[in-house]
Amino acid sequence: MAMTVRLPAELDAKLEEIARARHTSKHAVLIEAATRYANSESKTEQVLRIADEIAERYADTITRLEDA
Repeated sequence: MAMTVRLPAELDAKLEEIARARHTSKHAVLIEAATRYANSESKTEQVLRIADEIAERYADTITRLEDA
C-alpha cells in the first residue's frame, strides 16, 4: 500500500544518516522501524492482557494480601 509520510526535517536528516551508514534507503529504514514498533506494541498488549487475566483470576488472593 502506498502512503506519503511527512517527517520533521530533523527526523528526516537522522533517517538519511542511518540509511547512508547502512547503505540502504530511508524506505527500508522506515519499514524496519515500523515492523519493530508493531511487534513491540503487540507484545505489550499481550503482556497487559495476561496481567489483567492474572489479576482477575487471583483478585481474592491479592485483596487478602493487601489486608495482611
